[in-house]
Amino acid sequence: MRPRTRKIVQAVLYEALAMVLVSPVLGWVFDQSLHTSGALAIVISLIAVGWNYVFNTLFERWERRQPETVRSARRRLAHAAGFEGGLALMTIPLLAWWLKLSLWHALLADAALLVFFFFYAIAFHWAFDRIFGLPESVARPR
Repeated sequence: MRPRTRKIVQAVLYEALAMVLVSPVLGWVFDQSLHTSGALAIVISLIAVGWNYVFNTLFERWERRQPETVRSARRRLAHAAGFEGGLALMTIPLLAWWLKLSLWHALLADAALLVFFFFYAIAFHWAFDRIFGLPESVARPR
């Protein structure tokens, strides 16, 4: 799969599955209608799709320059932490505004989402690599 196509497929699948898993939980936890929580999940997903593409482009650019070409557990953890940390900087203010929370409460709400998504990101990207193969950044010949 071409690098750009791979990133787009990866981002769309990641977000589609995340929305199916998270929308009902958001509604239940914040006592919101599925319409409200679903709309929030869509906005967060749109932000995440854009960030996913940008982050993976930058991560793979960095990865190409590394002497080690294996996606180790350490590298996967760094990938997930970098992605989720950057996303948190964008979503905490959104959660505060949308749900009429203080930034502190939005941070706590986002922390719960981050814990879920941290593990989800690791599992999803591992499965994606198993199904679609590794990206060129690590699948290149030595």
